[in-house]
Amino acid sequence: MFFGGNPFEHMHGGGGGGMPGGGRGGPREEVDTTSYYEALGVEKTATAAEIKKAFRKLAMKKHPDRGGNKEEFQALQSAAEVLMDPEKRELYDKFGKEGAEQGGGGGGGSDDIFSQLFGGGRGGRRGPQGPPKGENITHPLKCSLEDLYNGKTVKLAINREVQVDPTEKARQCSTCNGQGAVMRMRQLGPGMIQQFQTACPQCKGKGHSVRMKKERKILEVCIEKGMKHGSKIKFMGEADQMPGQLPGDVVFVVQQKEHDVFKRKAHHLIMEHKVTLAEALTGLEIVVKHLDGRELLIKTKPGQVITPGTLKRVASEGMPMHGNPFVKGNLIVAFDVQFPKEGTLSADACKALRAALPTVPPTPATDDADEYDLDNFSPEMLKADLEQNRSAYDSDDEEEGGRGGGQGVQCQQS
Repeated sequence: MFFGGNPFEHMHGGGGGGMPGGGRGGPREEVDTTSYYEALGVEKTATAAEIKKAFRKLAMKKHPDRGGNKEEFQALQSAAEVLMDPEKRELYDKFGKEGAEQGGGGGGGSDDIFSQLFGGGRGGRRGPQGPPKGENITHPLKCSLEDLYNGKTVKLAINREVQVDPTEKARQCSTCNGQGAVMRMRQLGPGMIQQFQTACPQCKGKGHSVRMKKERKILEVCIEKGMKHGSKIKFMGEADQMPGQLPGDVVFVVQQKEHDVFKRKAHHLIMEHKVTLAEALTGLEIVVKHLDGRELLIKTKPGQVITPGTLKRVASEGMPMHGNPFVKGNLIVAFDVQFPKEGTLSADACKALRAALPTVPPTPATDDADEYDLDNFSPEMLKADLEQNRSAYDSDDEEEGGRGGGQGVQCQQS
């Protein structure tokens, strides 16, 4: 099959490469390398995570089970299957759709990409998927709130096992015959023998023998703006190498550290601020140092009263949205009004406050009204008082039950 150029060039010694546009005997045919990106609505520079996210969103909307068009959904699957596979994507970017199909080994069917994203297959048993993949290595990555707000790139060193010679074929262990385990027997007593399985001491449970070495590698870990606690940063194929297996991935899991001023709730930032009663009634100005070093001057409007528990917001000064850092949440300020302590206000100050603040006229009392002063009381005192009363009632009930011998008293009416 010829993909481009002159189909008779082999007769003149031309060595076409078997890929689209590979012939040198005629004009190269234009290859479409953008339609898959356009189908998913992403740029050609999109990362694997962005492609995966775009397909998830479109698949949930256009799946036939949700009333979508079957052919359109299959086209989305084909695009995602190629662009989410690094090798197929590279072929597609160079040689288009046919190049990706010829070089990708025929693909794994439309169910493969769907099951990768949403779990489980939809079309019966799946065929061979190539060599198994080794275990992933997971590392915690502690990040400050400043790192997650501004973004940061850090260099981290990992140690992994690699083959001394990648071309060396693994030799089957002669002790366990490649099983990785051997049977052992242990005598428990006269005539009692226990048989058990244990890892092969020769190959240490691997089933093969090959020269391995420790390798130290530096990874540049990019902490993207807006990442949250639990976000994962994955490096494909950077885990330990094992003969006959694809290397697993190195995965860094973001662990957000507590901040002294701000608390994060989704894409919002929340801070507490204490204000005096005078500020709460007459207005205030506060300066807040943000996570990127900027100073925010926050003011209340004249006549705006802050009551205990009041929440105010500064729009678009929260955390950046992951994937779209130009969109931010809100900065929410929770005000805690600090009232003056008892005995700190003089008689003149109290008189001035009464004159300045609106008051509710008191209810007139009669001449024989009893006069009382208010004492301090707390929820803890109320709880203790209720418990004491409940104990007293229980004690009275027990005494009455004891006098009556457990029998109710009946009254006879004449």
